[in-house]
Amino acid sequence: MSFSKIAVLGLGNVGSLAATLLYEAGFEVVGIDSRKLRTKISFETQAHDIADVSLLPEILRPFEAVLSCLPYFLNIDVARTAHQLGIHYFDLTEDVATTQAVLDLSKTATTVMAPQCGLAPGFVGIVGANLAEQFDTVRTIRLRIGALPQNPTGLLGYAFNWSPEGVVNEYLNDCEVIEEGQRKWVSPMEWVETILIDGKKLEAFTTSGGLGTMCETYDGKVENLDYKTMRYPGHVKLMNFFFHELLMRENREQAGTILTHAKPRVDDDVVYAHISAEGEIQGRLQRKEYVRSYYPIKMAGQSWTAIAWTTAASVCGVIEMVRKGSLPAQGFIKQEKIPLPAFLETTTGSLFETAAKESRQILVGHDLQPKKA
Repeated sequence: MSFSKIAVLGLGNVGSLAATLLYEAGFEVVGIDSRKLRTKISFETQAHDIADVSLLPEILRPFEAVLSCLPYFLNIDVARTAHQLGIHYFDLTEDVATTQAVLDLSKTATTVMAPQCGLAPGFVGIVGANLAEQFDTVRTIRLRIGALPQNPTGLLGYAFNWSPEGVVNEYLNDCEVIEEGQRKWVSPMEWVETILIDGKKLEAFTTSGGLGTMCETYDGKVENLDYKTMRYPGHVKLMNFFFHELLMRENREQAGTILTHAKPRVDDDVVYAHISAEGEIQGRLQRKEYVRSYYPIKMAGQSWTAIAWTTAASVCGVIEMVRKGSLPAQGFIKQEKIPLPAFLETTTGSLFETAAKESRQILVGHDLQPKKA
């Protein structure tokens, strides 16, 4: 069933861009935030206390769908309200408990319940599944994403362009993997490896949530499956010291406050993607890779960070596919079940191909327009 009227909750960098992209893709968009926006935007906005659960039914009743760009701990209440009202639900969460709650709701839903529609989990799973489909038998799927400052400073070499709550959550929660055919949970900030992209040396280590539902999907089908976050060398050692030796894991909120105060967001960021699969094709062992570097772009007359546009384009592409009918109109949507070619044909999904073909010099100072559907 096609739909057009959608509420976007949370108008930070990602939410504002997601709302803009949906508006330009032909949706009737209303952006909702706890504060009134002062910047010029193309879509309607409303100010509501969206943390007040009792107000959610009244706020969301006029809509056919809702996209939550809120901190992960607010998403369950939004999902419950969407389920109650019978409207489509989308979010960006990497939180495992939130995803399980949405999965439980989806069993009795009459509409789509689609969490984990961001970059990782989200787009990274779509690409990983596409690579795996090219093999007769799959040995390994490895997913790596790094959202980093282009010009790092200090020993951490980092900037908090993403939710501090989300980053702390990823660094401290256990990580689901498949290792040697066994589905298991392992500690975060472990299994450190070195990766080179565009001549940049990076370290990758386990963090939670990036696989979404892939372990369930590929259980018994692959020998090894894992997700790691990429950072500049030395980062993981310092973060282990911060959280475990200084015991900051005991106060996640305070840890997030300290880290964002020390390493605030930057405009000049980069998103590195290193996604690979190994397996056999006609009896020969082979490896296929998807390696990209995504930089900030200008869109709709405004500059957007790499992490903002890659995340927003990920979820907006999925929403477009549901509207078009190229994804189911009911139930839980797994990211790894979304076909990559169809995703890249959407208005917003096409940005991943357009941006990958452009150089950083072209991107800076020029509007990059998504392909029209």
